[in-house]
Amino acid sequence: MISLSNMTMHYGYKTLFEDVTLCFDPGKRYGIVGANGSGKSTLLQLLSGREHATEGSISMSRHTRLGVLNQDHFQYEKQHVINVVLQGKPALWKALQEKEQLLLHDSIDETTGHRLGELEETIAHQNGYNAESFAGELLSGLGIENAYHSGPMSSLSGGFKLRVLLAQVLFKEPELLLLDEPTNHLDIISIAWLEHFLKNVFAGTLLVVSHDRNFLNAICTDIADIDYETVRLYPGNYDFFLEAKALAMEQKLKEIASQEKKIAEMQSFVDRFRSKATKARQAQSRVKQIERVELPEIKRSSRVSPIFNFQQKRPSGKEVVTIQNISKAFGNKQVLQGVDITVMRNDKIAVIGPNGIGKSTLLKIIMGELQSDQGSYTWGYEAHISYFAQDLSELFKEDKTVYDWLYQYGAHETIGTIRGLLGRVLFSGDDVEKSVTSLSGGERARLLFAKLILEKGNVLILDEPTNHLDLEGIEALGTALKSFPGTLLLVSHDRYFVSNIATRILALTPTEVRDFSGSYEEYVSYHGDDYLTSTSSLMQTRTSRDEKNAVPDDSVSYEKRKELKRLISQLSKKNIRFEKLIESQEGQLAEIDAQFSADSFYDNATPESIQTLQTTKQQLTRKLSENMEMWEQSLIELENAQTLLNGP
Repeated sequence: MISLSNMTMHYGYKTLFEDVTLCFDPGKRYGIVGANGSGKSTLLQLLSGREHATEGSISMSRHTRLGVLNQDHFQYEKQHVINVVLQGKPALWKALQEKEQLLLHDSIDETTGHRLGELEETIAHQNGYNAESFAGELLSGLGIENAYHSGPMSSLSGGFKLRVLLAQVLFKEPELLLLDEPTNHLDIISIAWLEHFLKNVFAGTLLVVSHDRNFLNAICTDIADIDYETVRLYPGNYDFFLEAKALAMEQKLKEIASQEKKIAEMQSFVDRFRSKATKARQAQSRVKQIERVELPEIKRSSRVSPIFNFQQKRPSGKEVVTIQNISKAFGNKQVLQGVDITVMRNDKIAVIGPNGIGKSTLLKIIMGELQSDQGSYTWGYEAHISYFAQDLSELFKEDKTVYDWLYQYGAHETIGTIRGLLGRVLFSGDDVEKSVTSLSGGERARLLFAKLILEKGNVLILDEPTNHLDLEGIEALGTALKSFPGTLLLVSHDRYFVSNIATRILALTPTEVRDFSGSYEEYVSYHGDDYLTSTSSLMQTRTSRDEKNAVPDDSVSYEKRKELKRLISQLSKKNIRFEKLIESQEGQLAEIDAQFSADSFYDNATPESIQTLQTTKQQLTRKLSENMEMWEQSLIELENAQTLLNGP
């Protein structure tokens, strides 16, 4: 158990939280939420000992194994990827290294033999004989193919290096795991794998900061909310937290209204009878009661949502952009191969696929920032494009104020319009005089969206637009994009966007390009790659049809086979129950139909009994349809689990 006692944290004149006393219980998974700058990462730093509270204390056992996600991958550049993961357990790594050196000796004397015995004990105690296998599973689950495991870290891109460091801290098997935005550099499949690992494999206490709403809903048992200059715990996942917090605020407002009404009634009595001798005593009593009433204090919330509203000056032509046979390679690595798609007016397309497959590269090509190796693209009539690039640094190199930076894109607008727009994206007062070079990632993202709003383009090209936004910003952006009347081409690993905004899916895979018309759920249902469900999150074996080469078939370990067999048994029993239920409901419907078809039924039946039978039949028909759908889904899950166990 980790406890915070009367903890206060100030930064200069700003109070992040004050006089916080609470406990984080062992084995629970806490999502830490709050506005940007509210102190989420600071709380993790305090728990890790890297920062110290202004006042108060943090208590935990000094023997607690602490796991903190390392961000410095540069120190490992020349080391093998698998070895970087093994260093998550320093004692084990040191023992393995020493054992390897001792075994290089031509002869083993008594002292060396004794030392080897001690090292073997350490290795056994640290589960060292399964260490490489476990490390390999972690790397594969996070999307790093076997071919890279024995290679140097320098062979990986920055995002994949951070995945190795995530594997390193998971390999440590800490009792307290602190993760700050662990999904930022993961694709959807890797996020699903991480969800499964944190829910079903990791046994310690987890505190995680994330702006991924789906991720928080999937893994969290509790939410730690940093707001109103305090930290408050709520049981349940993120959606439960939102409901509970709204209910708590509603109750507080009702309590205030009730108290204010009571005060008004007593004050009215005082005003009426204060001057009357017979009532003066009662009036004075009411005055004292009024003085004793304490209204609940409502501090100002640190959560403020920006207001995004994307409009278009005029609609584009019917065909927005035609992409023909575009291919691109970087050295020996082929990232795009024969991409063909025609984007139509009002499409909202999500480009999905594993990291490194070329999603951002495709956007850069059609924006003219990169040259394709072959193929072409043609923008349609009246296509006016607004672009949100993944790397925001290039746009904010000049030392300009926030106001001047935005004004350069809307010089024809009035001062009031520019200031009003800045206010809607949360730049008010002196904020507009800040230099853009000093802005945080979230502030830069909001300012860039203000530029897009000014441009009023009819085509939005967005590359990972949610990376730096807090949950309130993501919610506001999602609402604005859903109502945007133009065309959207979006690259994102945020499933909230993919699931709630996209009307068309462009899936880039190692073997093919899929152009699917429909929502993300419909895409998943059609292709069977439902890696967002609990059943298929067993995809730590990563045998999806697009990534079968990532891990060989023999990577299904004994423990995984046991888990799959247990799942198959559960699904088989579930299917039998559905079959019996469906058979019973079909029998009941047959009996009702037999009654309706009897020769004398309508002669003897009352209108009320006929209506009752018809209502019963409608209800049974609806339930039967629902049960048939769930039965079919269960059969698909069973088939997927059997494929994972036995192969296709």
